[in-house]
Amino acid sequence: MHMWPARSSLRTVAAIAAGGLVAVGLAACSSLSSSASSQVPLSAKQTIAFASAGLGTEGTATKAAIAGFEELHPNITVSLLSLSSNATVAEEQEEHYFIAGSSTPDVMFTDVIWPSAFARSGWIANLDSFKPSTSEFFPAQMVTGEYNGSVYAIPWFINAEGIYYNTSIIKTPPTTEAQLVSDAQHALATDKSLKEGLAFEGAEYEGSVTAWQSFGANIGLSSLSNIDNPANAAALTFMYDAIHTYKISPPAVTGWEEANVQAAWLSGQTPFALNWPYLFQLSQSTANGKPVYPAVYNSTAWMPFPSSTPQSSLGGQDLAINAKSTHKAAAWAFIQYLTSVSAQDARAITAGDPPSVTAAYNATLYSAAPYYKDETAVYKVLTPRPVTPVYPDISSSVFQPMISSVLSGQESPSAALSSNAATVTQTLATVK
Repeated sequence: MHMWPARSSLRTVAAIAAGGLVAVGLAACSSLSSSASSQVPLSAKQTIAFASAGLGTEGTATKAAIAGFEELHPNITVSLLSLSSNATVAEEQEEHYFIAGSSTPDVMFTDVIWPSAFARSGWIANLDSFKPSTSEFFPAQMVTGEYNGSVYAIPWFINAEGIYYNTSIIKTPPTTEAQLVSDAQHALATDKSLKEGLAFEGAEYEGSVTAWQSFGANIGLSSLSNIDNPANAAALTFMYDAIHTYKISPPAVTGWEEANVQAAWLSGQTPFALNWPYLFQLSQSTANGKPVYPAVYNSTAWMPFPSSTPQSSLGGQDLAINAKSTHKAAAWAFIQYLTSVSAQDARAITAGDPPSVTAAYNATLYSAAPYYKDETAVYKVLTPRPVTPVYPDISSSVFQPMISSVLSGQESPSAALSSNAATVTQTLATVK
């Protein structure tokens, strides 16, 4: 999952960074926006634009999927608009197209927390007329593409956050929070090569919020009316205690993002790490027949954090259609291809992006990438962040600084939740 810094710190920078790319695109498509007024039939020769992010294997997988679609639909050409791999900047880039009233891109990726805000603004199309088969997808992710009872985005690939544990150190997976702490402390005491017992994202960005949720926080939409609840306090307390009381996480974790957790895990310096599915593929990667990361190769297992009610913070990406697109039939056909079982398996194997389609977890996938079998336990307890247009603002202005304040010892969990509860309630009340 690509995480993003606080919206407030990047709004201006993102707009500037996006401006150069978007200005060229808008100049090219402005005539389409003003002159096209009718829908182009699926059978017509046409070009559709797909706005997507993704570097390395993800970018390669997207290009391969486009080639596969074009082979099946020789009358349709897909033009790829490559967006920033930083989710905040990519969101700004897409918003520039929308605000300008452009009919392109026709199809775009969205982070799972964007669709409701985009739908509320009238930027993405209501997909109900296409009669999407919603039962094919993990229910928790399907919800992220819904707004006011209608479907506006279709899951593309899923992400879930869970606890990695090194099976050469942790022989039996912990079943309680207390056991995880005890196991981590014992590992640190007996193996001096370890630098920490638990690695997690504690920096002031969205990663700390997903960590908080994966540790048990109850921040679903229905809970935003009162964030000062026992589950939220317990999860914040655990994060603080891991650093200051149990001392299984270093003080430096207050500045750690996903990449820092990844480095700690792959080097073998921690027996436990909270992270996303892609880390499983990296842990099992080889080069010239040898493990790239021998400290964790064939010693990697993954599970939900063992809280009293295990849950996994939901990440991932969805697919949406521009409300002003004049190529909606072709755009929908492209989305159907990207979410077909064969395309989903191909992307999972080559790029490590777990399928959003449940049927894609099959013999083909398991034969090429057996570790996907171990990921299903985490997917069974998927928990989305609040599906509401105001969530990004609540996260950046309240949750992220609140967690940072607690982890640094400036506020107690109870005081932080109490002092911020009213702000969250007021922000939520602005949604009509």
